[in-house]
Amino acid sequence: MNDLPTPSRRPSLFAKVAEALRSEIESGSYAPGDKVPTESALIRKFGVSRTVVREALAVLRADGLLVSRQGSGVFVMGRKNEGHVLKLFTDETEKISDIIEELELRIGIEVEAAGLAAIRSSPAQEAEIHAQVNRFADLMNDGKPTDEADFSFHMAIATATNNVRFRAFLEHVGRRMIPRVKFRAEIGDRVALADRDKPILGEHRAIADAIFGRDPDQAREAMRRHLVTGVRRYRELGNHRNQICMTRLLDM
Repeated sequence: MNDLPTPSRRPSLFAKVAEALRSEIESGSYAPGDKVPTESALIRKFGVSRTVVREALAVLRADGLLVSRQGSGVFVMGRKNEGHVLKLFTDETEKISDIIEELELRIGIEVEAAGLAAIRSSPAQEAEIHAQVNRFADLMNDGKPTDEADFSFHMAIATATNNVRFRAFLEHVGRRMIPRVKFRAEIGDRVALADRDKPILGEHRAIADAIFGRDPDQAREAMRRHLVTGVRRYRELGNHRNQICMTRLLDM
């Protein structure tokens, strides 16, 4: 019942940039092996922020059209058979059920990542996790969006596993793994968002404390609680949507 139709929304900025670049690749403007323009050049070309450009490039990497080469830049891979491209989080969705499924997949991966980080993290990696917790808190206190800091916190934990596959998974997912930004209009205004961020900050701190305490079992449990709570939040949002739809039907 979470898949009831909702009002259509305009494509996001990063989706527009991704589609523009996709069209250029498919039309032959960029051939396989070509290096795409730098982030700064794309920012000037499309008139968007660096975050938007990075998200657009992440979508195309996930689709198998681009590949990043350390120290060299981003290169065109060419169009692959869509049936062979792994797509997990790359399509925009307005379905609460899709968000819940994505969170459930993350539970299966990030719970173990937290446990490994508690065992393997270096002092520098712990410092990065700590920095992202503080950054989230500062943004929340300033009434600013926290989704980028949220993503960076999870990336810091994936890095602290010292298993590159965990980081590669989250890089594939990209900032789309923080879905609440899509639903700000439904979640509420800035005050409501600040109230919403407080429990998330507490969950982040619990995960970080368990990692710093070198307690893998507690770290896994704290991450599980964090993501399961996210599932519950979106189920509640889905129920809210259903109630609105039922009210509209009864008013017809």
